[in-house]
Amino acid sequence: MKKKGFLRALFNRSVETEEFLESLEDQLIEGDIGAQSAMEIVDEVGKAVRSNKVKTSEDVTALIREKLEGYLITEQLPIDTTRPTLLLMMGVNGVGKTTSLAKLAHYYRSEQQVESLLVAADTFRAAAIDQLQEHGKRLQFRVVRQNPGADPGAVIYDGISSAQTNNVPLILVDTAGRMHTKANLVRELQKIDKVIKNRLGDGVYKKMLVIDATTGQNGLRQAEMFHEAIGLDGAVLAKYDSASKGGVVISICRRLQIPFYFMGTGEKYGDIEPFNKQRFLDILLSNE
Repeated sequence: MKKKGFLRALFNRSVETEEFLESLEDQLIEGDIGAQSAMEIVDEVGKAVRSNKVKTSEDVTALIREKLEGYLITEQLPIDTTRPTLLLMMGVNGVGKTTSLAKLAHYYRSEQQVESLLVAADTFRAAAIDQLQEHGKRLQFRVVRQNPGADPGAVIYDGISSAQTNNVPLILVDTAGRMHTKANLVRELQKIDKVIKNRLGDGVYKKMLVIDATTGQNGLRQAEMFHEAIGLDGAVLAKYDSASKGGVVISICRRLQIPFYFMGTGEKYGDIEPFNKQRFLDILLSNE
């Protein structure tokens, strides 16, 4: 279903009224921007209206866009083929983590001519291992796996060893999205983190969280949990299209000060790209 721009309903009234500013704050919060960001933006809009710098709905949209762009943190992630790079892909079940991992393998092969090794370290679900194996088969990437229930750290250790032996520059690791308790998840991630640091040597290690763009502010809570457990280096936004809100990206950037590296925009393997602030805001503020 095509999303209507979440600010569109506001612009049938005068921007010079208190009612407009109150409604604007409500709309920003409903768009998952976060309460703090919403209040700051409304304060800026109010000042601009009172000083006559902003007079029309187009002026308001432009000001909001400028403020949101300033909140966003993004980075590029080129692969240094002179040493191994490991991307540890994390996220709760259902966010598109395994599919995003496969898309990244496809992206780096097609855009940077970098080959990848896929590691099935979500050993808690047989379906997760099978899913990654199927992606590897379709895309012709080797997958390191063990039987369900195996020690995830041991699978990752084998994956790093295999990549080093075969000079594969990029290691993409899938992980479990949910365990019985938060304490179990934290403990498992910390164990995995220790294995990677000990085995990877001078390689590049990035701890990446996958966030579903349709999740809303629950995505911020997910990010806080993983960041507290292991310390995130960045994030990937999955399922970002015209049916998504996606404003949680603003909240995550502001609260945790971590960059977004990629955005997934569709179901095909090629539907992933480096996170682009302008494209993100085009969709977020779309009035179509």
